[in-house]
Amino acid sequence: MSPVLLIIIAATAIISYIAFSNQALFEKYKFNVGAILRNKEYVRLISAGFLHADLMHLLFNMMTLYFFGPIVIEVFGAFGFLLVYFGSILLGNIFSLYLYKNQSWYSAIGASGGVSGILFASIAMIPDLGIYFFFIPIAIPGYLFGFAYFAYSVYMMLNPKQHDNVGHAAHLGGAFFGLVYAVAIQPERAIDNGLYLGIMALPLIYMAYMVFVKKRIG
Repeated sequence: MSPVLLIIIAATAIISYIAFSNQALFEKYKFNVGAILRNKEYVRLISAGFLHADLMHLLFNMMTLYFFGPIVIEVFGAFGFLLVYFGSILLGNIFSLYLYKNQSWYSAIGASGGVSGILFASIAMIPDLGIYFFFIPIAIPGYLFGFAYFAYSVYMMLNPKQHDNVGHAAHLGGAFFGLVYAVAIQPERAIDNGLYLGIMALPLIYMAYMVFVKKRIG
């Protein structure tokens, strides 16, 4: 395993574990709209990526990072991996901040934005990458998984459910950053995979129309 990937996973695991039993730490560094906009605590835009709701949340994110991080490191190098990971966390939280700027109570935690960026940078380079979903024994082509992921996240973001505590906006913002970064750095490869990427991006185009043109926020 790359030392950079190992450090990110270890740091996230340790900080998350400490914060499980340290409520003051958790509250100080989680993503919170009111604290960021009113108190200008911008560190929360990144620090929230080192906090998780529980052990399963942490394990799922770190396992995904463990499996897909090496692909990004191999293609873009360690610096590219760090840029995608932290850029995705940042953009995901900025997008959430934009959407929920009038809801000062809105809070979120987790590395899911960064993990989504790494996952979709991988899919952008290898659209037919086989992805196994939970215990389904058949691999799903990456671009079909990407389309379903985006479609579900967009739907849930625009039609929020009362007990849904998933930060879909952060997932979408992070995945968008990873996808765009991969396309910008490897345009020839992106052109070759254009059809797959176009199919995968359809829900994102719809989301952009609904949010930025129709001004609809769930």
